[in-house]
Amino acid sequence: MIIEIGHYALVLALALSIVQAIVPLYGTIRGDAALMAVASPAAVMQFLLVGLSFAVLTYAYVVSDFSVMNVFENSHSLKPLIYKFSGVWGNHEGSMLLWVLILALFGATVALFSRGMPDDLRANVLAVQSWVSAAFLLFVLLTSNPFARIFPAPVEGRDLNPLLQDPGLAIHPPLLYVGYVGLSIVFSFAAAALISGRIDSAWARYVRPWTLIAWIFLTLGIAMGSYWAYYTLGWGGFWFWDPVENASLMPWLSATALLHSAAVMEKRDALKIWTIFLAILSFSLSLLGTFLVRSGVLTSVHSFATDPQRGVVILGILVFFIGGSLALFAFRAAALKPGGIFAPVSREGALVFNNLLLTTSCATVFIGTLYPLALEAVTGEKISVGAPFFNLTFGPLFIPIVMAMPIGQMLAWKRGDLLGAAQRLTLASVIGLAGAIVLYAMRGGSAVAAILAGLAVFLMIGSFVEIWGRIGARNLSSIFARAAGLPRSAWGTAIAHAGVGMTMFGLAAVFWGTEHIVTVRPGQAIQVGPYEAVVRSIEPREGSNFREIVVHTQIRENGRVIAEIDPSRRSFTTRTMIRTEAGIETIGLGQIYMNIADVRPDGSIDLRLYWKPYVALIWLGALVMSLGGLVSLSDRRLRIGIAKRASRRPLAAQAQPAE
Repeated sequence: MIIEIGHYALVLALALSIVQAIVPLYGTIRGDAALMAVASPAAVMQFLLVGLSFAVLTYAYVVSDFSVMNVFENSHSLKPLIYKFSGVWGNHEGSMLLWVLILALFGATVALFSRGMPDDLRANVLAVQSWVSAAFLLFVLLTSNPFARIFPAPVEGRDLNPLLQDPGLAIHPPLLYVGYVGLSIVFSFAAAALISGRIDSAWARYVRPWTLIAWIFLTLGIAMGSYWAYYTLGWGGFWFWDPVENASLMPWLSATALLHSAAVMEKRDALKIWTIFLAILSFSLSLLGTFLVRSGVLTSVHSFATDPQRGVVILGILVFFIGGSLALFAFRAAALKPGGIFAPVSREGALVFNNLLLTTSCATVFIGTLYPLALEAVTGEKISVGAPFFNLTFGPLFIPIVMAMPIGQMLAWKRGDLLGAAQRLTLASVIGLAGAIVLYAMRGGSAVAAILAGLAVFLMIGSFVEIWGRIGARNLSSIFARAAGLPRSAWGTAIAHAGVGMTMFGLAAVFWGTEHIVTVRPGQAIQVGPYEAVVRSIEPREGSNFREIVVHTQIRENGRVIAEIDPSRRSFTTRTMIRTEAGIETIGLGQIYMNIADVRPDGSIDLRLYWKPYVALIWLGALVMSLGGLVSLSDRRLRIGIAKRASRRPLAAQAQPAE
């Protein structure tokens, strides 16, 4: 009976989403405040219903109710509790239910935290959001019902894919989905603005926080997925240019461009058409990613579904929303006024340059990802586009972005001084160049690595030059007072840009790593970079739903034990699959990485060992980027729909120069 409640809640949510999609929209056309007011309570109720449905499915997993087909196919009674929870979204049906839940969450959040927003804009946003929700609710109920029963109920389940039985996969999908689905509300704002014809700097101010939230979670989700691939798949890499990895990178690039474009629109009332287009494009790319993962057109460790019928339905959803929004965009774009005018050398000009490079980078990834699929569909010929293509095309486009980021921060709005900005960055340039020379002299190897690392240093230092110039104080007390008085968005920008520099330094350091493939027995020592790995024992162990062989290893420096790692090779009996578990030890910012390649009949072990200096900066940089986004989001000017009441002061006292 509990399972049927979850199913019925989804049906009610679908019915309510249709009401929410039609009634408020009709209210804005008629100018009827009562009809527009339906949107907010409907959005909240829709979230509660979908939340109830998701809670019921979670309950079925926790109690191992194998009468539910979804639980039978993706769970096991002996599976640890954390993987019973993550198993809810570790499959197609459950992950689509999570998608719908996050859609409803964003709609409810707009309804609850949009007091400063005009009634008609809020009603249109929630109506468009509900159209998206209705489409996916219908998709779930018709093709991907997570509550389908099986009779008679099996005694035991088939277990979850061993690759997904990992703490990283309990975190990665929700983070990524909040980013993906968060772009739906940005899309809803864009469509609502096109419907009403009201596109101005106020609209940009409303949409920026939502874009920032989606961007933060996309950044965290991509970073978590990268680290999961790094330590779970066992090949020692963190990015393979897998088509599904690219599917998450493309909306991130587009959302990054949208953030910068919306800043120009808010400040100068310019780039209106481009900003609206980027809002549509960002969500379109997230829908494209959904299609790639769910349609079965790709074979990947990330993909869930192989049912062509589901792929056709998702393709229909994609065509409807992308085609409809682009048609509306084409109809309305000609009526939009161009907005503020600015010189090419200005902060606006730098942000436009940034946008062009980001969107070109996105187009490069798009072509490299979809061209093989299109070619196979048209001619039947199969080709592979891999890392060499992306490295040679994406890399050269991203380097100018890195170089331009500190310069853009230094330029003034409307008209800037390029030479003056470059002069203020002299110290950062000198330190970056010196760093590249020193690193090349110390590390040797590829000169490209040293150059990239030097650019990363330049970016990390250059990101804070503008902040320091605005503080401009000599004594310590004045420094803290001025620093605290700066807008948090300025600090957030500097921190996020520095995070990009940190990630870039970690990527450059990949060239300085070492790799060893060896066959060892207990007692043997292997030199790994500046350290020594000594295999102490090779022993079997029993897990809750697996068996494993563990290689207990000591890491030594100058004969002294500084760490111990336990790489393992796990055998999951229910799924008859083998998964390796890497042994990783972080030393400073570098990591020793050990993975079992094979177990020989004579008792020896084939191992892969890596020393990866500074590799931790790749993911630390992503965390710093997200921190920068959070700091920007805390800026009073970007708070979601909550206006701060002005203090009652004499008019003369309130007259302050504009920032």
